[in-house]
Amino acid sequence: MTGGPVDLAAMLADLAELVCCESFSSDHEALARSAKTVAAVGRRSLGVEPETLVIDGVPHLRWVFGEPRVLLLGHHDTVWPTGTIHQIPWSVTDGVARGPGVFDMKAGLVQIFHALAALPSPEGVAVLVVGDEELGSPTSQPLIEDTARGLAATFVTEAGGENGALKVARKGISRYELVVHGRAAHAGLEPEKGVNAGVELAHQILAITEIASAVESSSEAGLLSVTPTLAAAGTSTNTIPAVARVAVDVRVPDVASQRRVDELMRALTPKIPGTRLEVVGGPNRPPFDQAASMDLFALAVRLADELGLPPLAGISVGGGSDGNFTASVGCPTLDGLGAVGGGAHAADEHVLVDRLPERVRLLTALIESVREGSR
Repeated sequence: MTGGPVDLAAMLADLAELVCCESFSSDHEALARSAKTVAAVGRRSLGVEPETLVIDGVPHLRWVFGEPRVLLLGHHDTVWPTGTIHQIPWSVTDGVARGPGVFDMKAGLVQIFHALAALPSPEGVAVLVVGDEELGSPTSQPLIEDTARGLAATFVTEAGGENGALKVARKGISRYELVVHGRAAHAGLEPEKGVNAGVELAHQILAITEIASAVESSSEAGLLSVTPTLAAAGTSTNTIPAVARVAVDVRVPDVASQRRVDELMRALTPKIPGTRLEVVGGPNRPPFDQAASMDLFALAVRLADELGLPPLAGISVGGGSDGNFTASVGCPTLDGLGAVGGGAHAADEHVLVDRLPERVRLLTALIESVREGSR
């Protein structure tokens, strides 16, 4: 089994370069700069330039070596608005690396490059780094699915769970916006001529909160959530609202419940005469069932033991990733192979530096085992 020493200093230099090049998902200029930086870091480890695919202004990077059996999957966009680096600067103090995107998931990209560099050859591997994962991968989903389809394994280097737990299942995600159309009128002079979209929205929010209990059985309670989140109504304080809207976040354990929630969202009906409902959106990520990861997780546990690494745990999480897409096209998928740390999407985002080499060693062993068909 390949397993030489990992150059931690080189890893940290690469990580600093990626973190300091900000890549907010909604800033296409920043993403373009980030893609060039990721390409340069990857080129140093892999020796070749990636293919750059720009879809609707979003840059994605792909390396393909020979006939791939294994896909290494990650993203270079982050949730942090451009300029955050000045409030949360890159730093390494007392063995903890910090900075916007360091945990989710720029350390995971560095791990991909160094794991491949540790192999005698990258033959049989594809690497895909997308630029819109944090937005739900609207431009990269077909690219992800096409790249993964028919492969023996996808390894996703999203950040690990607590103490580096691997992510063996993820809930499916649906996203909706319910728009209520009413009729505006002066709230003081002639309110009777208006149809209040805000009041209708209140009725609909209450109806939406009942959808989860209508779908899940008592034995599944808590596995499914249908949550109204961001809401707005009206244009001024003295006008009957003509339009109101609410975003709805849905997390589901299986495809059947995702479909049923979609049916019930589209079956919502107005309570106030004269209002009209518009449902926008739908399923975003299919559920990632544990069956897709079971064999790969068992392999990871065995390899970690052989390498003398800490024992691995497997967890199911509510958050989605691009691993949902690879699992949905039938590609065995193991997620959460990235950094050990915490604080994803939070001001205390951080990576434990001394755990980086062990994660590279594990990923290298996984690639080697699957690529050679020995799993």
